Amino acid sequence: MTDALPDKIIELSKVTRVYRQGRVDVPALRGLDLSVSTGEFLALSGPSGSGKTTTLNLIGALDKPTSGSVRLEGQVLASLGARALSRVRRDRIGFVFQSYNLVPVLTAYENAELVLALQGVPPAARRDRVMDLLKAVGLEGLERRRPDELSGGQQQRVAIARAIAADPAVVLADEPTANVDSDTAEMLLSLMGTLNRERGVTFVFSTHDPRVMAHARRVVRIVDGQVASDEVVAR
Repeated sequence: MTDALPDKIIELSKVTRVYRQGRVDVPALRGLDLSVSTGEFLALSGPSGSGKTTTLNLIGALDKPTSGSVRLEGQVLASLGARALSRVRRDRIGFVFQSYNLVPVLTAYENAELVLALQGVPPAARRDRVMDLLKAVGLEGLERRRPDELSGGQQQRVAIARAIAADPAVVLADEPTANVDSDTAEMLLSLMGTLNRERGVTFVFSTHDPRVMAHARRVVRIVDGQVASDEVVAR
């Protein structure tokens, strides 16, 4: 059990992560504490090697801490077996990557419905959900196009639709603006901000992009594996 407030969906407590490189231990996180509440639009910032991507990977159950605990919705992730962790990643976490990670042989529609299909959601219900999301992200009419027929910004929109299709607890976005131009980056950030405000989607970004930080309503700066500052920004 956890004594966290009900809306505190992510908690990292005294988290360390040490990687072994040859004969040398390299610490990526050094006793990091962080909590995220439902509905936040939060950016993890910091220089390369600061630990922000490691933090995102731990929240996303893609890695385990060396010590300390990572909780998602009150559940200690390290206590779960491989099958349970797979279900958490499928059902409770949405991922948006800088490289889009779309399946190249699937259409925009099929990529967006992928998680729902894996969950066994009936086809009619999947169609209603996916068509609504593709419309929400501005891709109505492009459902049958494959990734190589879409621009980078359009591919990232598909990735965002896929990330929120299953109503996850949180969407983790790792450098989502890294491979798009400035205008497209602003469009994507505005889109995610709208999804956050209107649909209550919680977003946590890992970024060094000042454009992302300019849109975030909370900026946590990580330096040398520790929280250096934590600022709530009035927007």
